[in-house]
Amino acid sequence: MFGVKLPEKLNKKDFKILPENIDAISLFLRVQTQFRIGFGGVTGLDYAAVIQVANMYSYNKLPSLFEKLQIMEIKALELINQEGKNNG
Repeated sequence: MFGVKLPEKLNKKDFKILPENIDAISLFLRVQTQFRIGFGGVTGLDYAAVIQVANMYSYNKLPSLFEKLQIMEIKALELINQEGKNNG
């Protein structure tokens, strides 16, 4: 996605998702196509679209959920930008 290359062989280790993070991860996966792209590349999620999707799926505790989503967004941007620098 966005120039981020996945390793050919993914590590198939099981991992746990803490119950308090399930909604944030679920929402992130639902909005992963809603990144804005500017002249400098990917700039972040389209928050209006994120809120619309969150409301459509009736997520609870939206402010807390949004904070967790932003943490994932920041990490995704780091990975996207790192990959862009390695390819450029």
